[in-house]
Amino acid sequence: MELRRALVRAAVSRPGVLLAVSPGATRQRLAVEAELARRGWPCVSGPAETDLLVIVGDREDQEDQGEGEESDWLAGLWRGIPEPKARVRVTDPERAADALDSGLADLERGEHEDDHAHDAHHEHHEHHEHHEHQPDGATAPHLDHSGHDMHSGHHGHAGHDMGLVEGLPMADRADDRDGLRLDVLHMPLGPVLADWPAGLILRLALQGDIVQEVTVEPVAASPSPSPPFWDEPWLRAAGGEHISQGDAARRLCAAHLDSLGRFFAVAGWDDMAARNRFVRDRALAGATTTELTSLVRPLTRRAQRSRTLRRLTTGLGTLPAEQARQRGVTGPALVADGDTYSRLLVWLDAVGRSAAACDVTEALDAAEVVGPRGRLDTPVPPSGALLDSLPRLLEGTEFACARIIVASLDPDLDELSHVPAPGTVHSHG
Repeated sequence: MELRRALVRAAVSRPGVLLAVSPGATRQRLAVEAELARRGWPCVSGPAETDLLVIVGDREDQEDQGEGEESDWLAGLWRGIPEPKARVRVTDPERAADALDSGLADLERGEHEDDHAHDAHHEHHEHHEHHEHQPDGATAPHLDHSGHDMHSGHHGHAGHDMGLVEGLPMADRADDRDGLRLDVLHMPLGPVLADWPAGLILRLALQGDIVQEVTVEPVAASPSPSPPFWDEPWLRAAGGEHISQGDAARRLCAAHLDSLGRFFAVAGWDDMAARNRFVRDRALAGATTTELTSLVRPLTRRAQRSRTLRRLTTGLGTLPAEQARQRGVTGPALVADGDTYSRLLVWLDAVGRSAAACDVTEALDAAEVVGPRGRLDTPVPPSGALLDSLPRLLEGTEFACARIIVASLDPDLDELSHVPAPGTVHSHG
């Protein structure tokens, strides 16, 4: 009993929070991350470290579909969290703080019912992720075959942890490139991983530490008429609303900073990830061009000057422009015309240019329907083309590099579930 009380006290003082984010819940995720940063509650990477599970997104999309896969993985995730534990749900960004307060109260009372969940949300607060500060320069992630980042302490959970596969991943035998018979390990990544696109599952076949085959399986989400958060200004302008160029530039700046935060976190550069997320939230909170430019410039210089980062990412996931066009890629990945490092530089450049344009009041051209990940007036949404490109980029690479390549594309699965009204710019879910 005394041990249990000590565990509860430790959890309540600074609970470790695991985020389970569904497609379509970007606005809610940003609100939760900002509130967690304000409180100083750490985000953890796996069930073993979790005190409070925060389910981000609509109930119907995650839990109430009966026997669907989403119910399975969520139930498996909850079973894997040791007591004392609590869970809450955030569906409204304006009540995120209320949800976290409810979770904290549950931990204090020691309530652990499987069906206990609260609807909630909150507006964005100034954001500063709590990570260990690291030297200037990224460090290579070292991943074992469970998706555990040995360097940064991030735990990627696949297979039995997520409830996607019963028991341990299964190994078969197959010929490697030298004609030897090696084990083939079948491993799912996602849908809940730290710094991972919400709703994405990758099923990998590994021989040794080499990815041999990749299947992309987005988690099914209910169709939504609401525009994806990051694409909203351009889609609203295309629908006839007056949107200023500054508002679009602000959303573009924040979107790329969000992607950069995820990229740096996966690369093991946690301090840079935290700084990018802080500036992201300043952009969304309405910071002036002067403030944003002063915040962005040192981040860009620091990233561009890091020889370690360049060495780690050069040559990974090369996507030539011609191949990108063939797959329908239209955004930064097409402009980069190259590898992971090239895509990073395109993001950094776009952040600087958009930060400088956040106060422009002229109307956004309704014909320029180009969001952070590409054109929004094509039959396939930009992130659909990015997902189509993933297998070729990942197959033949080392497993430790796979997550960096995914982060360098950062597909937004909110785009896949968007079903716009008739007569507006359309994409297919």
